[in-house]
Amino acid sequence: MHRLLALGDSYTIGESVAADDRWVEQWAAAMTAAGHAIERPVRVIAQTGWTADELAVEIARQMPLGQWDLVTLMVGVNNQYRGRPVAEYRGQFDALLETAIGLAGGRADHVQVLSIPDWGQTPFGAASGRDLTALAGEIDAFNAVARDVCDRHAVAFLDITGLTRAHSRDPAMHAADGLHPSAAMHRLWAEALLCTGKFGRL
Repeated sequence: MHRLLALGDSYTIGESVAADDRWVEQWAAAMTAAGHAIERPVRVIAQTGWTADELAVEIARQMPLGQWDLVTLMVGVNNQYRGRPVAEYRGQFDALLETAIGLAGGRADHVQVLSIPDWGQTPFGAASGRDLTALAGEIDAFNAVARDVCDRHAVAFLDITGLTRAHSRDPAMHAADGLHPSAAMHRLWAEALLCTGKFGRL
């Protein structure tokens, strides 16, 4: 039985969708069905609104010790939303990634990072009054930092931001709150992770 630890914010905890509809649970269910049994429910340390440093504090508080076969990390949107500096995020994300690698037993190839979705491509974003072109540029900048840090640590980085942009006009991809992704969008993220063949390296 393989153990998965998912670290993040609202996108990982699945704000506005059922627990079984989170991308991490959909991925775990698919992998279990394929013969790679994953312990469920997946252990999640995530909360809506958390920035990278707030996630780090909670990981330290909960101390999720033990052998984790895969650790996922998806965080940073709230750093961007609050207007915090990209340079600050780099340091916080680097520390988080080192923590994630440690939780995976020091195995960088057992850590998977997912990019920050573009929340500007949602009904909430459209009604926010923000410059959506500038917002997209900021999200790209945060993702570029995360990808660079992942490259330096030899950690896999999965870009799911493009999916949030490509399907932005489809109401079925947005949850009822108009901000968070629906179960259908979570499924696309789970399928994208399946296509990476990540489990084959565990």
